This record gives sequence, structure tokens and C-alpha cells, in this order.
Amino acid sequence: MEEYHRGIGLFNRGAFFEAHEAWEDGWHDAEGLEKKFLQGLVQVAVAFHHHSVGNLVGASSVLERARRNFGEFPEEFGGISVKALLQSLEKWQQALAMGGPYPALPELGKY
Repeated sequence: MEEYHRGIGLFNRGAFFEAHEAWEDGWHDAEGLEKKFLQGLVQVAVAFHHHSVGNLVGASSVLERARRNFGEFPEEFGGISVKALLQSLEKWQQALAMGGPYPALPELGKY
């Protein structure tokens, strides 16, 4: 759980690669829905890292996989509003397809 909260804090500060690393550490030991949720978060962090280095095709591709992973979750899971996250990711995918403008980055909670 420590890696999970650390990943949220890192993501919210824009440290996407580091958030990915934190969540991936927790993902290895997780099972079931928790594992799938962490996989989705890892994908979101990877997508925004791709965006930050100019890989817009990679960002869009990974965001789509993340959206599919989150599709079976309730509106809130693990203290994160999945509904709000999915809405934000949809806006980002649209912006990536159009070449901008880009919406605000999603915020995952307070950690």
C-alpha cells in the first residue's frame, strides 16, 4: 500500500516515470482486481511520460489500454474516482488525436 500512495503523490507532482516505478513495484505482489487496477495506473503514468517526451502516438496507445483496464471498475476504487479519471483520459485522447489543446492533467487524490 505504501507504493500505491507514493505513486499517487508522484503522479500528482508530474513525476510520471517515478509513479510508474512505484506502482509497478506494488503490481508484482498484487492479485485480482487490485493487480488490474495497478496495471491501469502504470499505463496512465507511462502514457503521460510518453506525452512529456513528445511521443504522442505512444501516449494515445497506452491511454487506450488503460481506459479498457479501468472499464470494469466501480465509480470509485482505491480512493480514486475512476469515473473522473476515465472522463479525463477520454478528453486527453481526443486532444492527442487533434494535436491539442491539452486539458489539465488528471489528479488522482491527496497523498
